[in-house]
Amino acid sequence: MSSGVRSGREPRDDRRQVSNETNRQQSFSRRAFVLGGGMAAIGTALIGRMTWLAIFDGDQYRLASEKNRVQLRLIPPRRGWIVDRTGKPLAINKPDYRLELLPDQVGDIDIALARVRQVIPISWDDELRIRADIAVQPSYMPVEIARQLDWPAFAAANVQLSDMSGLQPVRAFARVYPDADHFAHLLGYVGAPTPEQYKQQKDPVLIFPGFRIGKDGIERSADKALRGTAGARRVEVTARGKVVRELETRSDTPGETLKLTIDRDLQSYTARRLGDNSASVIVIDCETGDVLTMVSMPAYDPNIFSTRVPSALWKDLQENDHTPLLNKSAMGLYPPGSTFKMVTALAALEAGIAPDSGVRCTGAYRLGNNTWHCHSRRGHGFVDMHTALPKSCDIYFYAYGREIGIDAIADMARRLGLGQKYDLPLAGQAAGIVPDTAWKQKRYGKDWNVGETLNTSIGQGYLIANPLQLAVMTARIASGRAVMPRLILPQDKATPQFASLGIPDDHLALVRQGMYDVVNAGIGTARAARSPVPGVTIAGKTGTAQVRRISAAERRSGVKRNEALPWKQRDHALFVAFAPTDSPRYAVSVIIEHGIAGGRYAAPIARDVLTYLFEPELAMKALGPIEAKMRADRDARERLAAAAPPPAVPDTMMPSWLRTDNLILPPTFEIGDPDAPVEPRSDT
Repeated sequence: MSSGVRSGREPRDDRRQVSNETNRQQSFSRRAFVLGGGMAAIGTALIGRMTWLAIFDGDQYRLASEKNRVQLRLIPPRRGWIVDRTGKPLAINKPDYRLELLPDQVGDIDIALARVRQVIPISWDDELRIRADIAVQPSYMPVEIARQLDWPAFAAANVQLSDMSGLQPVRAFARVYPDADHFAHLLGYVGAPTPEQYKQQKDPVLIFPGFRIGKDGIERSADKALRGTAGARRVEVTARGKVVRELETRSDTPGETLKLTIDRDLQSYTARRLGDNSASVIVIDCETGDVLTMVSMPAYDPNIFSTRVPSALWKDLQENDHTPLLNKSAMGLYPPGSTFKMVTALAALEAGIAPDSGVRCTGAYRLGNNTWHCHSRRGHGFVDMHTALPKSCDIYFYAYGREIGIDAIADMARRLGLGQKYDLPLAGQAAGIVPDTAWKQKRYGKDWNVGETLNTSIGQGYLIANPLQLAVMTARIASGRAVMPRLILPQDKATPQFASLGIPDDHLALVRQGMYDVVNAGIGTARAARSPVPGVTIAGKTGTAQVRRISAAERRSGVKRNEALPWKQRDHALFVAFAPTDSPRYAVSVIIEHGIAGGRYAAPIARDVLTYLFEPELAMKALGPIEAKMRADRDARERLAAAAPPPAVPDTMMPSWLRTDNLILPPTFEIGDPDAPVEPRSDT
């Protein structure tokens, strides 16, 4: 029975199993269909996207790929030359083979320097410098490893270091100054841009290895014109940066050639004539305003400054008491001394003082309880306008300066070019001070006093000027016109038309005659400036600017004359002149720092410079013995210095009134108590 029951249920179980199997197959088929459809859809999408990329976006991705193997490399512009008025080179370029390191590309610095040492010798000092530069500069700024490589070393670097990323042999151009220190302050020098300059200008050429910009002088002020425009190359490179081939080149545009008004030969002669003096000489063409020479000595070699100045040399230049880093011609400020007396004379004539009226000079001038002395303690006797300039009588100018007042004197000084800056491509100019009643009230909050007028009338007191201003003053007196100096020669070479000074011709003639007598009359203070050129005469005016008085204690100890003081405490020597006197063409100013007396030391230099303009051979012939004497004097000083014991008292321990660092007159100096009278020291 039980067997019958089992046999009755088996057909139903079989049917159920078949049904389940069928359901499973159908479910699998549906899943497979869905999965297959999904895969097909994904595949179709991928194929479609690949087709889109290949057909429509192919150019974009080919460009991205090209950027990985093509680089745009700058071609630095060649810096423009600077030449003199005749085209003679003053600042030029020469090929310079260098090796530069790019910190952000080089990887391991130690490995890179080790590789370099296998090709190019690197001194210990150079390695310290390289590592210091890497530490302080932004990583994108190139670091100089070596410069001025010879061709074999440069070729070896190109071949043996080509597989090193971040090491770049560079063929650049170095700035060269053929006349070295003769033009240092005028031309300035070039140097590597600083990170700050790159951030300000955002010019990519500034981070090009070896690129230089103007740092001082005309190189700095005319940098944009001299710099030019960079070119570029598209090159194919390997992953390590090695150039495979050149694809395209756009040449650089060199900077402009700058033609100056300077006469190279005159400048070099003047620098040699000054020798070891701490001095300035400027010559201006009275007809055109052309600055023919602007020399400041001592100077430095800009060829060294254009690379990297050794620390020892930099220290010596900074500590040198002759200030070789200062452009004395434009930045040096000095009391003009008696060279200012022409200004007071013209102001007096304009105020109505008759040329024949005069004073009796006894050697002293009383004002209240104070006494002002003349440089001639014995006095000059009766002095009028005709003899006041040749004798350089202080008493005459005290008397008439007091009568006309400071404002009249200051107005004439400004008309003649003092107290102002000129539109010249110089790194800096000092305006100086032309004091008057308004100036003192603004500066000190005090009223002007008569004693200060006396000091100003002979070029002392608050009054200070630079050598360029004194040359302009002389050119204006010589020509009667508002001569404006220029340093860049215009392309059309047209002669400028200067406005009249508005000073009557007879007034100018009287002052010019006085300057003629200073040099050529027996009573003059500059007979050493007489011209050796036949048919050419020189007119001028001496000046001696007081640095400090000799104290009563020093006089008791035997210090009687200015030359007995230490060099830095001696008076400045000045001389201004023009020539020829019958048809003025050239004006000159000479300042010898601590040169004691203008007639003795500054006037002969002006004479020789003017002689060179008319008879170069005659001037060069006289230069030989002068240079021989200067060499002998230099040797004697060096022997004396070598034999001298060390000073017992350091300069910093001396009383403040004797310390040399207190005797430098910077552009913003103050002269103690403004109401205190100053005893003048004029020409001797």
